[in-house]
Amino acid sequence: MRAVKIPSDRVGTLIGRGGETKRELEKTSGIRLDVDAEGLVTFNEEAEGTDPLMALMIMDVIRAVGRGFNPDRAVRLFEDDEYFETIDLKEVAGNKPNQLGRVRGRLIGTGGKTRRIIEELTGCYMSVYGNTVSLIGNSVSLPVAKHAVELILNGSEHATVYHYLESQRPRLRIAEMGFDL
Repeated sequence: MRAVKIPSDRVGTLIGRGGETKRELEKTSGIRLDVDAEGLVTFNEEAEGTDPLMALMIMDVIRAVGRGFNPDRAVRLFEDDEYFETIDLKEVAGNKPNQLGRVRGRLIGTGGKTRRIIEELTGCYMSVYGNTVSLIGNSVSLPVAKHAVELILNGSEHATVYHYLESQRPRLRIAEMGFDL
């Protein structure tokens, strides 16, 4: 048995209306999920016929939903070469609430502009939830998006980050076409 803990306010999102999202995840993965009200999600990865790789993928999907992603975006993790990464903002900003708020605001940007630009230029999904920023992307785009996030966290100006992302576009397009870099 494996267990993944998600915030209790994300349980409803994981289960979905009438259990629809949970059923869809179980159908896709072939793994039965048990979710309690406190946010503990358990499943038996050793059940007969269970793909061991699928157990790892479902864990990432559950973690992604727990970190603020819509389940429709989180299921991207079932695809090959898709990865999930979380950065703890407390490591950068410390425990001061006003610093955490400032860092979250810089990552999201006015009206969500910074987050949207990072997503559009890298093809990654980004979620700022609680004291974390999480990314879903492939082996080429995820490091680019992560570096952009780290630049913002380290105080770089947004224009510098946008310029970096623009400079990476040709590399990302080549990877998108299926050529190895």
